[in-house]
Amino acid sequence: MTTGTSGGFQGHGPDAPLDLGDLAPAQVESIVGRLADGSMPPLADALAKASNCAHPVRLVGRSDTVDLRTGEIVNTFRSADEPMGVLYKPCGNRREAVCPSCSRLYARDTFELISTGLHGGKGVPAGVKANPLLFVTLTAPSFGPVHGVREGNHPCYPRTRLATCPHGRRLTCWARHDSDDPRVGAPLCRECYDTESATVWQWHAPELWRRFTIALRRQLAAELGVPDRDLKHHARLEYAKVAEFQARGLVHFHALVRIDGPDGPGSPAPIPAARLESALLDAAVAVRCTAPPVDDADVERVLRFGAQTDVRIVRSGSVAGAEITPEQVAAYLAKYSTKAAGADPRHPLPHLAWLTGFCRTLSSRALAGCPFACEMRAGDRHPRLCGECAQNPYALLGRWASMLGFRGHFSTKSRHYSVTLGALRRARRRFQGLTVEARRRATPLDTRELEQQLMADDEETTLVVGSWAYDGSGWPRAGDKALADAAASRAREYAKWRAEQRHTRTK
Repeated sequence: MTTGTSGGFQGHGPDAPLDLGDLAPAQVESIVGRLADGSMPPLADALAKASNCAHPVRLVGRSDTVDLRTGEIVNTFRSADEPMGVLYKPCGNRREAVCPSCSRLYARDTFELISTGLHGGKGVPAGVKANPLLFVTLTAPSFGPVHGVREGNHPCYPRTRLATCPHGRRLTCWARHDSDDPRVGAPLCRECYDTESATVWQWHAPELWRRFTIALRRQLAAELGVPDRDLKHHARLEYAKVAEFQARGLVHFHALVRIDGPDGPGSPAPIPAARLESALLDAAVAVRCTAPPVDDADVERVLRFGAQTDVRIVRSGSVAGAEITPEQVAAYLAKYSTKAAGADPRHPLPHLAWLTGFCRTLSSRALAGCPFACEMRAGDRHPRLCGECAQNPYALLGRWASMLGFRGHFSTKSRHYSVTLGALRRARRRFQGLTVEARRRATPLDTRELEQQLMADDEETTLVVGSWAYDGSGWPRAGDKALADAAASRAREYAKWRAEQRHTRTK
């Protein structure tokens, strides 16, 4: 139960308690102990500095900030001076299931990255908002019938009850699943499902995406009637892409695709959105990737994307599309950039656990017969392989079993789509430094040219020299993590409330 003033955020204020939910006895004892020994204020300060991270990294040591022009040490930071005697560094994990606080920061950065490519700013010309923008979804092909959530609350897989597979299982399901049903994504018959081809497709999915971008540029060159090598003199293709795991454990790609003129972002596009849409569809159909056999008993496969390619016009020049807005797409991509594979080792879904094990099995098969027994180490995090096995295209498949065989980046972009995540993080550090300096001098922060100052590529005038040692991970007491999770949840509620207030004011 929280309190708040009328019209304000419910839960804001010194007397508003956190919602800790159901605590274990050890957590209750830990929190009471903090209150009794007076260590709650230092913990609150450490939580705030670590942004309520669920699994912070504990570091001990010091760092000195040196002025490169004079060689003078202008600042010294010691972990011993921290309230709890240790520096708590946020883990930085992008997955919401692992750390809600850090994943929220990653999602916000991804949203800014995508929004900058939509509207300009942060060094990107504002003219990009006048160029065609399309939202494309590329899916995996079908490898057999699976349980799923159907639109309109229809049955999962309605067939005659007499329909059976060669293994004697009924190929029918009249259940109406919801998204939390553990059967969603599981094959109707595991023996009929082509798990081997699904795993090989997942392993080559990043290569399929790379070839798709090449095929798309070739299609654009054909649309413009110019040779492939001369496309850069007529148009520039830019995109931002995220990979999302489906319930069946296979990825599909969501991407925002923008076309600029030959001078890059801000220059007028040479073709309209309709012709870009046609090129996208043709490229998705044309792209192919040949996967070599896993072993002598296997066959060569020709891989492609699934038939359910979806292309929507987000913006045709300066006119927004009717079906979806740029802001919705940016929020959608930012949300899925923090989504995990779903293969939680603590509570694995049976079909995802099976797919995880199959990755290790295929990797061992690929290395079978090695005189140095490399197949026994195929599932290690960092397998030590002989020279011949290291060249096998499936040598590291077992290493990526926890990601269900997907070895690509979840969030990528073309070079000139927008600002980089590194630049956004550098700007955040600069802003924190400017804020600290303004407080030290007791002067207001000059915001007249703040964005240019934060995003500038100027060389740093100071050098940070540090000596740090790893002291462990996580909070020291059982109740500390519960407090961090509750505070992170309150911060998310507050951010949601602020977004609703902004939306209300703009109506």
